[in-house]
Amino acid sequence: ERECQKRFEMFGSRILKSEDEPTRSLSGLILKNNVKAHYQNFPPAVADFIKQECLSNIGDPSPLIRATIGILITTIASKGELQTWPELLPQLCNLLNSEDYNTCEGSFGALQKICEDSSELLDSDALNRPLNIMIPKFLQFFKHCSPKIRSHAIACVNQFIIGRAQALMDNIDTFIESLFALAADEDSEVRKNVCRALVMLLEVRIDRLIPHMHSIVQYMLQRTQDPDENVALEACEFWLTLAEQPICKEVLSGHLVQLIPILVNGMKYSEIDIILLKGDVEEDEAIPDSEQDIKPRFHKSRTVTLQHEGGEGEEGEDIDEDDDDDDDTLSDWNLRKCSAAALDVLANVFRDELLPHLLPLLKDLLFHPDWVVKESGILVLGAIAEGCVQGMVPYLPELIPHLIQCLCDKKALVRSIACWTLSRYAHWVVSQPPDAYLKPLMTELLKRILDGNKRVQEAACSAFATLEEEACTELVPYLGFILDTLVFAFGKYQHKNLLILYDAIGTLADSVGHHLNQPEYIQKLMPPLIQKWNELKDEDKDLFPLLECLSSVATALQSGFLPYCEPVYQRCVTLVQKTLAQAMMYNQHPEQYEAPDKDFMIVALDLLSGLAEGLGGHVEQLVARSNIMTLLFQCMQDTMPEVRQSSFALLGDLTKACFLHVKPCIAEFMPILGLNLNPEFISVCNNATWAIGEISIQMGVEMEPYVGLVLNHLVEIINRPNTPKTLLENTAITIGRLGYVCPQEVAPMLPQFIRPWCQSLRNIRDNEEKDSAFRGICLMIGVNPGGVVQDFIFFCDAVASWMNPKEDLRDMFYKILHGFKDQVGEENWQQFSEQFPPQLKERLSACYGV
Repeated sequence: ERECQKRFEMFGSRILKSEDEPTRSLSGLILKNNVKAHYQNFPPAVADFIKQECLSNIGDPSPLIRATIGILITTIASKGELQTWPELLPQLCNLLNSEDYNTCEGSFGALQKICEDSSELLDSDALNRPLNIMIPKFLQFFKHCSPKIRSHAIACVNQFIIGRAQALMDNIDTFIESLFALAADEDSEVRKNVCRALVMLLEVRIDRLIPHMHSIVQYMLQRTQDPDENVALEACEFWLTLAEQPICKEVLSGHLVQLIPILVNGMKYSEIDIILLKGDVEEDEAIPDSEQDIKPRFHKSRTVTLQHEGGEGEEGEDIDEDDDDDDDTLSDWNLRKCSAAALDVLANVFRDELLPHLLPLLKDLLFHPDWVVKESGILVLGAIAEGCVQGMVPYLPELIPHLIQCLCDKKALVRSIACWTLSRYAHWVVSQPPDAYLKPLMTELLKRILDGNKRVQEAACSAFATLEEEACTELVPYLGFILDTLVFAFGKYQHKNLLILYDAIGTLADSVGHHLNQPEYIQKLMPPLIQKWNELKDEDKDLFPLLECLSSVATALQSGFLPYCEPVYQRCVTLVQKTLAQAMMYNQHPEQYEAPDKDFMIVALDLLSGLAEGLGGHVEQLVARSNIMTLLFQCMQDTMPEVRQSSFALLGDLTKACFLHVKPCIAEFMPILGLNLNPEFISVCNNATWAIGEISIQMGVEMEPYVGLVLNHLVEIINRPNTPKTLLENTAITIGRLGYVCPQEVAPMLPQFIRPWCQSLRNIRDNEEKDSAFRGICLMIGVNPGGVVQDFIFFCDAVASWMNPKEDLRDMFYKILHGFKDQVGEENWQQFSEQFPPQLKERLSACYGV
């Protein structure tokens, strides 16, 4: 212990006095890392020595050393030491009163870091609520003569806005008045902190800002044009936050005429941006990517969804959609991105009311001789695509050809933004006759996919994937041409864009489906994909996008994928097995083994799902020759929700494709499925629910022993408020299917689920799943007709949602409707049917004669 103390004292003296500044600072940071890693093992004497020396030297003449000591203090504090270092906060607050500037600034610097790192703890009873003293103290320093101190003071208080700390709420009016007093401060750091405070107050205490809203908007309009870009960026966040508030329209209507030109002006690339983006480099396709340019990819686990009326299956609502981004590599948030995002959200609030302020500006921008200005105009056009789509329609026949021309611009940054903006109007393009815009757009985009500039390749590939999603089978006539381009890009692309190319190919397969299953297309597409597949090692993360791509391709090609399925299937099973083995070793000996990256297993499970879905019964021999069911049993019990989510999707797909291999495991699998009917994990719950429904259909009456394991959970979920639509629909289908195979067991609970059941299935288009679920409901009504009486109008509405039910299902509906009508008598039926909306009345009368 003595030895240890001597070493720390040596470090301490290094930090404190003798050496040059960089050595002192480095010693402090090394000490900080030791505190972070081993503080609990420090002898008490050493810990006390460090604490005491920190406080004695907080006013060091060197700003660098003061900052280092501040970092050291907050690191010790965040190790649970705020409770056991009771003198820290009072001493730092006392030191703020020091006549010596260095001491005051050093203490404030340390306090700011503590407020950042421990804001929740500071506002809790654990410390006897020190904020009651600290916040009024900080507010006094808003008037300090030093801008650095003023800035620290605001930054400290700002840490407590979002958490609505009581001490701040008690002083909220003083705080807001003090901010207003600093509005015109000459120091840019102070102005930045004032803007940041107002943006957060907008979220948390808008009630207190409303009386002053006109002045605040005027102030923010000025600050969004601040010569210091950091201040302008903080101020620009104000418009983004305001757009989410219900009062946005009322507050901003009169100011759009000033605001819109300011936002548009902020959307130009700055000179720094152009340098960072190598805006003057036109051809760079031969330069390999550096690894840090490649963002980590996150695999989206499979979520099972249903087809809706008037549209394709909907995404699981809990999964964030990828945000379109126009210039990803400048991934740090900047004024251009913030201005574009603000214009986008305001377009969604004001819709076409924005256009009178925008269109006059747009004309000048889009045809401007300076490429930087023209580029910003194209970005503006993309930003308003969603919100102002109706009002833009009359101009699109002229604008889309102009944008398609911009795809050939000599500046790469103009070509790339044109790709993005065109993708934002893909929906409109596809709604027009194909020769008018779709064909020319596709032709030019495919050329851009083979551009000599990597940024343009990337933008074109992403835009093409969006176009594919919108156009779907409209692309079938051009498939040969599209595949030639995408396959040629395989040989041309560097690492980063290759990953985006996989996505474009996978999306193509999703969009055209079985139309891809032609020998000539398979011959073009599969060899390069399989070559990449063979080149990649099992631990290479590039497997993720390739596996996702192959999953889509296998589902689309169906039997066309048979020649390739065996090695792909085997490798997926191996990836699952390896990951499980590594997880087991890590759990037993965490100090010896690394935790596995479970994404490998998730992606492999999803590709196996794709194979099962695409190959159907053909997958049976592959399953027979592997231990996938044993592995699946382990995956279904994994601690990571995404692994369970993908396991249940695969279980459902295997149930449909080759139930004879699933059936022997049902007794072990069903309790696990029951445990996962927990809506806290929406996607896991969704897939488990769907799998139970598929299993019911295959099991028939043998499902009876398992109904009790799952039914109560399902009924609870369907009655839960705020449950995502996808989960409600799958729950309803599964309840219906359980009732179809075991009506006696499920029917007694009819009154508890019939209303939400009918409501959640009325928008699903006719399909096999809906068919089996409605048969189940009809059988259950047969067993327990009283269970539906209270909510019969909902049943009538759900029956009317069928376009073309099969003949025998139509008969079941007919019998129930007429049975009910006969039961209550003509007069009561007339009264009852008076409540129907006219459309429902007509439909039931036309289809079922009631």
